[in-house]
Amino acid sequence: MVKASHWGLLAFCTAVLVWSGIGPADRATWALEVAPAVVGVGLLVWLYPRWRMTDIAYWGVAAFAVLLMVGGHYTYAEVPLFNWLQEEYGHSRNHFDRLGHFLQGFVPAIVAREVLIRNNVLARPRWMFFIVVSICLAISAFYELIEWWVALFSEEAAESFLGIQGDNWDTQWDMFLALIGASLAMLTLPRWHDRQIRDVA
Repeated sequence: MVKASHWGLLAFCTAVLVWSGIGPADRATWALEVAPAVVGVGLLVWLYPRWRMTDIAYWGVAAFAVLLMVGGHYTYAEVPLFNWLQEEYGHSRNHFDRLGHFLQGFVPAIVAREVLIRNNVLARPRWMFFIVVSICLAISAFYELIEWWVALFSEEAAESFLGIQGDNWDTQWDMFLALIGASLAMLTLPRWHDRQIRDVA
């Protein structure tokens, strides 16, 4: 039986997806940004009958998916709330993409940790932190490669998709924030996560 809260998360993500696809700032950028969210949520729905994850994993994936959809609708450099923060506090750029890359480390850390634990992949739990953070950094690096490939093939779409906003160190910042997100998840959530894993395992 599907939990009501899981139905709610799926319905909310679907509603945000529909909203984000109505008159986005740039259709190509929208497609590029929401694709990982659609694939990720779709995969979890497909796996649900035989591999049910913890609530914390589902909430994390939903939050990340919504963030991608919002970024896809406005483009990462033009999300209104962060434009306001930029003007209000004199920031040099719109920092919405920084939040996105932080969650790009935080959420995959939860998912990777759960998969490793439930499949008994590691004989020595002391390696968990290093392995999970390394997985998250690999995901972040691969995403940066995707951005590079988009830039090579489509200069028009790349400008909105990359969201560099004149920052020559944008790629390094992206990976650093993914590192911070993954590390923070591993330092703050294990006890809570372990209790939920025991409930679903």
